[in-house]
Amino acid sequence: MGFLGSLIGFGLGWWVFGPIGALIGMFLGGQAEAATSEGQRPRGMSGGSARDGFVVSLLVLMAAVMKADGKVLRSELDFVKIYLRNMLGEDKTKDALNVLRDLMKKDIPLTEVCHQVRVNVGYDSRVQLLHLLFGLAKADGQLNAVEVQMIQRISGLLGVSSTDYQAVLNMFYDNVEAAYKVLEISSSATNEEVKKAYRKMAVRFHPDKVSHLGPEFQKSANEKFARVNEAYNKIKKERGMN
Repeated sequence: MGFLGSLIGFGLGWWVFGPIGALIGMFLGGQAEAATSEGQRPRGMSGGSARDGFVVSLLVLMAAVMKADGKVLRSELDFVKIYLRNMLGEDKTKDALNVLRDLMKKDIPLTEVCHQVRVNVGYDSRVQLLHLLFGLAKADGQLNAVEVQMIQRISGLLGVSSTDYQAVLNMFYDNVEAAYKVLEISSSATNEEVKKAYRKMAVRFHPDKVSHLGPEFQKSANEKFARVNEAYNKIKKERGMN
């Protein structure tokens, strides 16, 4: 049945329609049409599971980031392959990679795609998308400026706040200055303000916020949560805080 076919089997999703549906149309074949003729309708252009829509959104946005600098690195492909295998299993990963390879051959209407994602995917899940895109961008050990610019554009189009964007971006740098940005405070903050910011961000980026995406995404969500703790510990050590 294939990767996308198996997703449709759980209910016709919002991602089958609009610009995302147009991008992956060749892999959908007649399945979306058949599902519609059987009386299935998107939930107000919604349907299927939150996880399904997240997976397809991730593939499209990964393709946009990988295309940004005009070259696709082996390290990027390996990152995607390992991530998808952990999330989808071996068989479905092969199909998902075929979808991704086809997407990279196409012009992606980023504004329209991000609007569709923004309307149908919850805010915390959109922040999680950014975290995964930055992981992809740093697959070769460093953040490529062009890819960072692409992710920043995606972030804005997805409606992610500039402070949350900066917090996620700085999770991928290892210095005290970045640690303050992860906690969304300045280095002039008092110790009490640091503690308050940590408590706020620990709640803000808790893995339970995206538990509806299923256990496959918990590892990435836990990594994001761990970066908040690492940032706090780095600041505490630098200040000599208890």
